[in-house]
Amino acid sequence: MQPVSASMGVVGEDPYWSIETRELLQRLTTSASGLTVSEAASRLAKFGRNTPASRSGTSALTVFVRQFRSPLVLILIFAAIVSAFVGEGHEAMIIGAIVLASCVLGFTQEYGASRAMEALKQRISRKVIVLRDGAECSVDAEDIVPGDVIRLSAGNLIPADGVILDARDFNVSEAVLTGETFPVVKAPGRSAPGAVVAQRTNAVFTGTSVRSGTATVLVAVTGARTEFASIAAALERRIPETEFARGIRLFGYLMTEIMLAIVIMVFFANLMLHRPLIESLLFSLALAVGLTPELLPAIISVTLSRGARTMAASGVIVRRLDAIENLGSLDLLCTDKTGTLTEGVIHLDGWLDVDGNPSTDILRWARLNATMQTGLRNPLDEAIAGAQAEGATLTAFAKVDEIPYDFVRKRLSVVVRTSAEDVMICKGAVQNVIEACGFVRTADGLKPLNDAHRAAIDEKFRRWSADGYRVLGLAIRRFDNRIAFGRRDETDLAFAGFLLFLDPPKKGVKETLSELAQRGIAVKVISGDNRYVAAHLAEAVGLRHDRIMTGEDLSKLTKGALFARVQHTDLFAEIDPNQKERIVQALRSRGHVVGYLGDGINDAPALHEADIGISVDSAVDVAREAADIILLRRDLGVLVRGVDDGRKTFANTMKYISITTSANFGNMISMAVASLFLPFLPLLAKQILLNNFLSDVPSLAIASDNVDADQLRRPRRWDIRFVRRFMVSFGLVSSLFDFATFAFLLLFAHATAATFQTAWFIESLLTELAIVLIVRTRKAFWASRPSPLLAWLTLGVGVVAIIIPFAPFAAWFGFVPLPLPILAGLIAITVLYLAASEVTKRWFFRQENRRSQRHRAGHVADTGNMSRSGHPY
Repeated sequence: MQPVSASMGVVGEDPYWSIETRELLQRLTTSASGLTVSEAASRLAKFGRNTPASRSGTSALTVFVRQFRSPLVLILIFAAIVSAFVGEGHEAMIIGAIVLASCVLGFTQEYGASRAMEALKQRISRKVIVLRDGAECSVDAEDIVPGDVIRLSAGNLIPADGVILDARDFNVSEAVLTGETFPVVKAPGRSAPGAVVAQRTNAVFTGTSVRSGTATVLVAVTGARTEFASIAAALERRIPETEFARGIRLFGYLMTEIMLAIVIMVFFANLMLHRPLIESLLFSLALAVGLTPELLPAIISVTLSRGARTMAASGVIVRRLDAIENLGSLDLLCTDKTGTLTEGVIHLDGWLDVDGNPSTDILRWARLNATMQTGLRNPLDEAIAGAQAEGATLTAFAKVDEIPYDFVRKRLSVVVRTSAEDVMICKGAVQNVIEACGFVRTADGLKPLNDAHRAAIDEKFRRWSADGYRVLGLAIRRFDNRIAFGRRDETDLAFAGFLLFLDPPKKGVKETLSELAQRGIAVKVISGDNRYVAAHLAEAVGLRHDRIMTGEDLSKLTKGALFARVQHTDLFAEIDPNQKERIVQALRSRGHVVGYLGDGINDAPALHEADIGISVDSAVDVAREAADIILLRRDLGVLVRGVDDGRKTFANTMKYISITTSANFGNMISMAVASLFLPFLPLLAKQILLNNFLSDVPSLAIASDNVDADQLRRPRRWDIRFVRRFMVSFGLVSSLFDFATFAFLLLFAHATAATFQTAWFIESLLTELAIVLIVRTRKAFWASRPSPLLAWLTLGVGVVAIIIPFAPFAAWFGFVPLPLPILAGLIAITVLYLAASEVTKRWFFRQENRRSQRHRAGHVADTGNMSRSGHPY
């Protein structure tokens, strides 16, 4: 007997989907009751874990090598090679040492971040029901092996390729493989050996999802040998570029343009001044490198991973790091009500006949339906199963068959047998149950269902719904004993009564919604429940409940009409699964950054469409896989803390960009201009690189820096125009004091070339460090305390800057000791620069506030009176 071969989907000589089940079981050396635990462990060691071909992106070597692929690092390596080639071995060694130090610095930060993220992902690993030693147990999807027998039901992501042993109304969405929108019906059998994926109706495949029904599946292929893994590169869902990622890309373009302009202008200008070719080239390249925040990738990785760890401690697991930035920009949250706005612990509060009287028959039938169904588990069934009443015992009944729930019928039927007959028990949404009824079960016996009965049922349904009850209908039909039943038998039922469920508003949810509103985040409810229940709850928790759109209303709207109306709707009720995605799409088209919170099968499309897909740890597989963020508790309070952490992460990332661009831009422009008028270079290339390296050291602490409370009050968004204005405004101030420094050194101190370069090195480094304390906050810098690590690193590097000229290795870099008067003058200029930067900051943000107010006045979102506009601060 031969297990699955290493080749794709082949067992022995024939594809597994074309082999009789009995023969396939033999070839896989397994049985319909599954593997033993010991055999499963042996096969796991042989075949490996059930994951696609591993990506090496997180290995230590790969992360380290990636540091050298940066264009900026390549420029430095090129400069070192040129220096060595022309005989400047000393210069080449210094440049090489700085390159290596920068790459090691970036590696330690980025690799630590990637390891932290891997640890977080392990907390939300996917589970699968598998038969081991003949009993059902739950194992990690990665531990599935060929020969395992697994159980699948609605909402499951299929973990491996295999064939169906048994199925009931089993529909699978294979869009990820075939692009086919509609679910495919799957059943036991055989397919032709040459059948393509879409034609293998007896097989299921990794990455596809169960839409409805149940099945038992024999696993044939796992890991890198699955259909999904074979075309993973082509199938991988392209995650839309986040706004923050787009901002970083545009920022890169801006820096590249400035860099090229400086390199070309300074290089040719120095040649025209008859400066040495190699010296001019190295100086120009060093200026370009000095201008650019080369640690930005590492800083972003560290900041995001630290944000992810902080959020995990608050109960929020981040599956995709970019989502943290989007979470900080969130201004509109769409959510269902159950478990989010309500307690989520649903109680069965009433079991009533058609006249509204308590009935033990209704409860008995409901409990039979809820406890014997094997499809998608839900809180309503759990509430029914937990209800007890005298006379509602189930011992006299045995299950015959079931017709699983699906999102089209919105009902579930179970057939049970007594000694005399079979009884089909159907429960579901009241209207959908009535559609399958031809009779009504009254106190006077069975009656044909007429308009008067329908009106009476509808009146009770509306009244109870308006009181906040979730109402289900229940109907029965009696049959003579038979073997099997299908959907065709779900007709001419007798409507028997109602099930009333109560899910009260969650304690403290009103305050939580208020906290979201204070942060500029509006909440819209999207629910499949009827309009009366949804409106009752919205009123109870303090949301607007008068602007309602139902699924029926929505279905009549064109795309343009929906885009127009969605802004003025707060409550979407009786919504079909496919309509949720349309709503999210319409809201995004109106300029909102939309978060969608969902945990059901029907939520996956909307989770994909939203800027931030949010699910919960207990959600079905397809919802968890579609989400960017997983809440370990279904609590909006957890999300509020996540939003704050996201905004802190965004703020600290923007700090680094603002700090480095403002200081670097000013210093590099000053040196470029000075190089045209001085008889010598204002700084040597190696001095520029050392300056740039040392100024980056405190930046590593920015990820843990304190964030002012006022930066958490509004959604934060990337704005490249803001960055450009910030860079120019503060860069000009920096250049102004640079020229003042030049004047001091040349006119008053009569500095030589070496003295000038040493003094200018110290001054430019001190100002780059000082500006950190100014621009990290909108407040006066003394009113906002930096984190201890940032403060001590800034102070420490400042001390190093002053003592470097006196160090034994100073001559390697071309430094000379400075007289005390020059040092005192440099410190005085730095203090004046701090004062001028503080004044500039106040002026700049006053201008930004006016610009933002003008923008909001012309574009104020109706929902919550908020605008999507804003700048990083």
